[in-house]
Amino acid sequence: MALPRWSVGMVLALSLAPAACGVHPPAQAQAQAPAPASAPVPPAQIEAQRLASLPPVVPYGRRIDHSGRAEKGRVSYYARRFDNRKMADGKRFNPDANIAASKTLPLGTTAKVTNLQNGKSATVQVEDRGPWINGRVVDVTPKVANDLDIGKQGVVPVVVAPIAVPQPDGAVKLGAGAADASPQEVEKATQETEAAAR
Repeated sequence: MALPRWSVGMVLALSLAPAACGVHPPAQAQAQAPAPASAPVPPAQIEAQRLASLPPVVPYGRRIDHSGRAEKGRVSYYARRFDNRKMADGKRFNPDANIAASKTLPLGTTAKVTNLQNGKSATVQVEDRGPWINGRVVDVTPKVANDLDIGKQGVVPVVVAPIAVPQPDGAVKLGAGAADASPQEVEKATQETEAAAR
C-alpha cells in the first residue's frame, strides 16, 4: 500500500532534521559556551597597580626609597661639561644614553619620566646621584631632555614612575611605572635593573 503524498514529505523532513541539528548547533547553545579562564595576575603586578593608584610623592632629603612609588618634582639636564665624567655607579657619563641622576631612587632603577607640560615620556636608568637643587627630582642627559622636549626651558615639572627597583637583598621589585608598561617593557626593565645591580 502506497503512502499518501504528504506523508512522504513529512518522513523526509523528519529524517533530515536530526542531521541538520548535529551539523549546526543552535546559536543560543553557542552563545552559552563558557569563556576561557583568564590567567591570574601575578602578585608583583598587583603591587605595581597599587603603587600606581597612589599619588606621587614629593621627595625630601636624600633617603633612598626602595618602595617603587612615583615621585613628582622638576627635571633638569646635565650640561655638556659632564661628558665622560665618572658617575656614582662607576660608569662614565654618556650624553647620548638614557640615564638619569636621582637623590632617592636606588642606583640601577629603571623608571619612566613624563613631562607634565606636554605628556612626552622617556625611560631612563638611574646611574648617578643628584640633582642637588631643592624641588628637582631627577637630572637627565641631553638626549633624554630632547625626548621629553624640554627645550630652552631647562627645567619642567615631571613624574618619575619606577618600573623596576633593585632591593637591598638583591631582588628586583616592580614599581608604579610597571602598571602601565607592556610585558615586554617590564621584562626589559627588570633585566636591565638586575644587570645594573650585580
